[in-house]
Amino acid sequence: MTLANWITLVRIFLIPVFAFLANHYGMSVVEESPREWRRLIASGIFLLACATDALDGWAARRLGGHTRLGSILDPIADKGLLLTAILTLNFSKWPMALPLWFTLLVIAHDLVLLLGCSLLFYTTGSVDIRPSSLGKISTAFQMLAVGWTMLQFPLFCYPVWIAGVCTFVSGTDYVYRGTLLLGSAYKGLERKG
Repeated sequence: MTLANWITLVRIFLIPVFAFLANHYGMSVVEESPREWRRLIASGIFLLACATDALDGWAARRLGGHTRLGSILDPIADKGLLLTAILTLNFSKWPMALPLWFTLLVIAHDLVLLLGCSLLFYTTGSVDIRPSSLGKISTAFQMLAVGWTMLQFPLFCYPVWIAGVCTFVSGTDYVYRGTLLLGSAYKGLERKG
């Protein structure tokens, strides 16, 4: 197991810790006695988990730690962290929540990716999971939007809108690339048949 994989596992471990603290902060808001230390610690854990995303990528590139396991764990960790944070901000009564359209867009984006990968695997027998540059940019802006909102910085709508546009463009790019791959697979099957 490589250092990059261990760093990714740390990110996965931080997800339930973040969710616990974030939900407890939301409950303290409902009880009308917000415990700001919970928000700050939850925000810090989220930001630490985001930093591990950059760190595991660096470790994999610099230390030659690219593995099949890492290519599976990293997107699971990213999606798990972001979806947990986005859903928590929307449903646990934080004072500043992400807009519902953003939550639905991110969920739709991830479902389309999951269905597309499943379809490619079903048709071709394998899927090579590699994030595109647009996908990486989208993830980075989603993390920025969530962190910005959690820290309750002013004008939080701007990072959310930028992340929304990046998510939409990234999803469109993945659909286009997936369609090309399916077309190639279909032509290959026609030649064999």
